Amino acid sequence: MKSVFGSHLISAVLGGVVYAGATDGNVYALRAATGKKLWSFPTGSLVESSAAVAGGSVYVGAANDTVYAIRAATGKKRWSFTANGTIFSSPAVAGGVVYVGSGFGGGTLYALRASSGKKLWAFTTGDDIASSPAVAGGEVFVGSDDDNLYALKASTGKKLWNFTAGGAVQSSPAVAKGVVYVGSQDDSVYALNAATGAKLWSRVTGGAVFSSPAVVNGVVYVGSDNDRLYAFAP
Repeated sequence: MKSVFGSHLISAVLGGVVYAGATDGNVYALRAATGKKLWSFPTGSLVESSAAVAGGSVYVGAANDTVYAIRAATGKKRWSFTANGTIFSSPAVAGGVVYVGSGFGGGTLYALRASSGKKLWAFTTGDDIASSPAVAGGEVFVGSDDDNLYALKASTGKKLWNFTAGGAVQSSPAVAKGVVYVGSQDDSVYALNAATGAKLWSRVTGGAVFSSPAVVNGVVYVGSDNDRLYAFAP
């Protein structure tokens, strides 16, 4: 039996419940211990965005250009927001705000009030956003297919800096101890000063880097399109 869940999706797990979108257009809540379905929510379109869970709500995007807020306990819709392009980016929630990017007709990062879906600000890049934003230290970091990683002020959307890589940045950044780590389709992983965007170092892999780095004890772990997992130390 073929799974309806996308092969590259990351589920959100909270309180013994797994929340995940699927290729059949539904968002599911499943009992983590047994897989029992608690509820499903129909979006009517492909869901490739991974869910984020915060404050009793599940936030997820769909290919119909829409971001949804769903009640985690019941699966009932709280609100929806229509973007200017497909939502492949996975939402990040911080300080009562949902940050999410749009692509394939978009190229905009949105900040939405988590309680209502009201747009607080929007920042447009030069191409689609498939990267999922990371929020740290009052800043939002997100990559774009225009080959840039952007740092924006979380409260206003004002651009603080951008770093230009050698290829599209669809990797989702990781932030640790004042350093932003991100991959690019130029086969490289970059470490950047989070405050200034200055490059601290870069490492070349054997293929494009779409995956999101993980940082543990100063070591950066990241997958590459050459079917290898790499571990880099500064």
